[in-house]
Amino acid sequence: QVQLVESGGGLVQPGGSLRLSCAASGSIVSSNAMGWYRQAPGKTRDLVAFISSGGTTTYANSVKGRFTISRDNAKKMVYVQMNSLKPEDTAVYYCNTLPPRNGYWGQGTQVTVSS
Repeated sequence: QVQLVESGGGLVQPGGSLRLSCAASGSIVSSNAMGWYRQAPGKTRDLVAFISSGGTTTYANSVKGRFTISRDNAKKMVYVQMNSLKPEDTAVYYCNTLPPRNGYWGQGTQVTVSS
């Protein structure tokens, strides 16, 4: 059974930074493109960053230049470093494959950007 467990969220002031981690079971990380998604209250769950199996990264315009996605296949981990956080980054953040698989969604980790 595949499990994806996100961690690292919290409350941060505007302009602050957080690093989110995603721990995966099995070979999901090494075998797939992996993405970070987020869902704000009342909004759809959107892709904000992904990394290909070869390491190529792509970002949504809203986070480009502020977020950095990375992966460690040996540790079965995916990360996103989030800098210069804005209130509009407030959301629950999830990791999943790209495209996402319904059965892989974890609980997510809450990120709140507020003064």
